[in-house]
Amino acid sequence: MNLKNLVSWMSWRPRTKRLLPALICLTTHIGFGQGLPDRRSADAVTPDRVTPDRVTPDRVFPLDSVLARIDQNNPLLKPFGSRAAAARAYAEGARSWMAPMVGVGTFMAPYPMQMVMDERDRGYGMISVEQDIPNPAKQRATRIFQQSKADVEQAGRGVTLNRLRADAKQLYFDWLVLEKRRGVLAENRRILQLMKRLADIRYPYQQGSLSNVYKAEGRLYELDNMVTMTDAEIARKQIGLNTLMNRPTNEAFRIDTTYRPAAPTQVLPTTDEIGSVRSDIRRMDRKILSMQAGIEAQKAQARPDFRLRFDHMQPFSGVKSMMPTQFTLMGMISIPIVPWASQMYKAEIKGMQLDIEAMRYEREGMLVETQGMVAQMLTDIKTMRTQLDNYERRVIPTLRKNYDTQLIAYEQNKGELPMVIDAWETLNMTQMDYLTRLGDYYRMIVSYERELEK
Repeated sequence: MNLKNLVSWMSWRPRTKRLLPALICLTTHIGFGQGLPDRRSADAVTPDRVTPDRVTPDRVFPLDSVLARIDQNNPLLKPFGSRAAAARAYAEGARSWMAPMVGVGTFMAPYPMQMVMDERDRGYGMISVEQDIPNPAKQRATRIFQQSKADVEQAGRGVTLNRLRADAKQLYFDWLVLEKRRGVLAENRRILQLMKRLADIRYPYQQGSLSNVYKAEGRLYELDNMVTMTDAEIARKQIGLNTLMNRPTNEAFRIDTTYRPAAPTQVLPTTDEIGSVRSDIRRMDRKILSMQAGIEAQKAQARPDFRLRFDHMQPFSGVKSMMPTQFTLMGMISIPIVPWASQMYKAEIKGMQLDIEAMRYEREGMLVETQGMVAQMLTDIKTMRTQLDNYERRVIPTLRKNYDTQLIAYEQNKGELPMVIDAWETLNMTQMDYLTRLGDYYRMIVSYERELEK
C-alpha cells in the first residue's frame, strides 16, 4: 500500500466505523429482512410508521364498523323500506268498499203538457240508494297479493346492500395494500438517503464518482413522486368509504391495518346452498311467490260480486189521493263465469303462469352460473395464494440477500454504488409486484364473497 492510499484509507476509516453500525442495523431491520410473516397474513410487507409531518386522525374504523355504518346510513338503502311500507299500505286498501250511490228522480210520472184525469196519475217522487258489496274472497286474495310485493321490495334491499358491501371491502382492502406500499416506500427512502450520504462522503476522497451522487439523488426524487401518488390513492379510497358511509367526504379516519381477509375454503357450495344465501335468488323467489298470489287473486275474479238497491217512492198527489208510499228493495249478483267476462282473468292467469315458468328457468340458470363462477374463483384464489407464498418464502428473501451482499461489498470498498442501486431496484420492483399481486388476491376474495354474500 503506497503512502497516498494509506492516507486515504486512514481518513476514511473513522467515518466507516461511525456508519457501519447504522448500516448493519438498517440492513437487519429494513423491509422484508425482518423475517417472513405468518402465512395467514397473506403478505410480507409491514405498514409504514407515520412520518412526523403527516397529521394522523385518531379514529380507527374496522371493516365491521364500516359495513355497519353503510347498512344504517347509506341513502341508497332507504327507499326499499319506504316501498315495502307503501305496498303494505296499498294492501290495506283492498278491504275497502265502493262508495254508495244516491239518486233522486221521478217514478211513473206523466210527461208535461198532458191532461191528468186523476190525481193518482201524477206519479211518484223517488229516492234511490245503491251499494256494491265486494266478495270477501276477492278482497282477501287481493290483499295477500299486495302484501307479497312488500316482501319483494325488502329482498331487493339485500341485493343493493351486497353490492355496497363489496364496494366497501374493495376500497378497504385497496387501502390496506396502499398502506403496505407506503411502508415499503418509507424504508426505500431511508436506504436511498443512506446511499446518497455514503456517496457524498466518499466522493471527496475519490472513492466514488459524482454520477453516483446524482443517481442516488434522482432515485430519491422518483421516490417522492411514488409517495405522492400513494398518498393521493389513499385519499381517494378514504373519500369513497366516506361516501358509502354517508359521511363528509374529507373527514379523516384510519383503517385497521392489522386486518387480513380470511382465505376462503376450497369447498364448492351446492346450488341449494347458493340459493339460500344470495339476495337476488331470494328476491326472485319472492317474485315467484308474489306471482302465485297474483294468480290466486285472478282466480278469485271468478267469484261473484253483490249489489243492494233500495228505492223509496212518494206520490206527488199527497195523502188526499189515498195512494200508498212505495219502496223497492233489490239484491243483485254478478255472473263472471260467462265466456265474454271470463276471458280477461283467464288470460291473466295463463300469462302469470308462463312468467313463473320463465323465472324458474332463470333462477336455475343463475344458480348454475354462480356455481361455475365460484369454482373458477376458488381455482384462481388458490393459484394466487401459491404465487404469494413463493414471493414470501423464496423470491423476496433471495433478492434481499443479493441486495445485502452488494451493500456489504460497497461498505468494504469492493463494489460500486450503481451495483447497489441496481440490486435495490430489483428488490423494490419485486416488492411492488408482490403488492400488486396481493391487491389482485384481495380483489378475488371480494368477488368470491360478493357471489356468496359473505
